[in-house]
Amino acid sequence: MTKQAPIIRTVDELRSAVAKWRKSGETVALVPTMGSIHGGHLSLVATAKQHASRIVSSVFVNPTQFGPKEDFKRYPRDEKGDVEKLAAAGTDLVYAPSVEEMYPKSSSTSVKVLNLSDDLCGGERPQHFEGVATIVTKLLMQAAPDVAVFGEKDYQQLIVIRSLVRDLFIPVEIVGSPIVRGEDGLAMSSRNVYLSPSERKVAPILHQVLSKIASDLAEGRGCDDASGSGRFKLEAAGFRVNYVAVRDAATLDPLAGPVRAPARVLAAAYLGATRLIDNMAVLPKTKGK
Repeated sequence: MTKQAPIIRTVDELRSAVAKWRKSGETVALVPTMGSIHGGHLSLVATAKQHASRIVSSVFVNPTQFGPKEDFKRYPRDEKGDVEKLAAAGTDLVYAPSVEEMYPKSSSTSVKVLNLSDDLCGGERPQHFEGVATIVTKLLMQAAPDVAVFGEKDYQQLIVIRSLVRDLFIPVEIVGSPIVRGEDGLAMSSRNVYLSPSERKVAPILHQVLSKIASDLAEGRGCDDASGSGRFKLEAAGFRVNYVAVRDAATLDPLAGPVRAPARVLAAAYLGATRLIDNMAVLPKTKGK
């Protein structure tokens, strides 16, 4: 028998449900999503189950993180299918509020994380991370979870959220969940559905190039040299590159020369009209190995 997960749509309902769990001594994890649920989202639920006894998954397509020329209206939506998938994965409650519930007409407050939001994806999408930071802050204050789980595919987003939680003293643990990939290496994303069949065949090259950059960096190749070579390969394969960058894994500070500490190579590039992002950890070899 398929597990059912109740859908609630208001802050009051959410807080009431969480309060009942807490009265019973249970712990709560939040898995924020924008719907269009795929294997990557379901892995977040699996990670959440390792950290808490009750799981709330939110399904909300947040309008404030889309730019004026981006795909808010055509962003894929399938609430019924999303709820079924989330329930089957172990979600106890689905929070699917309306735009009016999350952004009442009286709303006049937003949250912006300075510096971390200014380049990489923030340079291409200047309003994006303010929208992300604002909606995540709202969700954390509404659900008051012990743990919230975010995917490492949106690595800059993960670092932004960790920063806002720290700076605003929000009592929640932010857990990063590893990227889920298809057999060909392409990171799972709701936007993959926009790729044409021919573009879908090319898309895995992004992962292949990042893997090569990460390998070269681990062997001691300089950051600018490795990232520049990767950019050239992506452009030769038909990508329109937004950025290829090597950053400190904890702070996202730019790195130069050989990598001496844990780092991350990040990239964003277009195939046709579809913007793909991906990243990979870089662990430099220790001396003597």
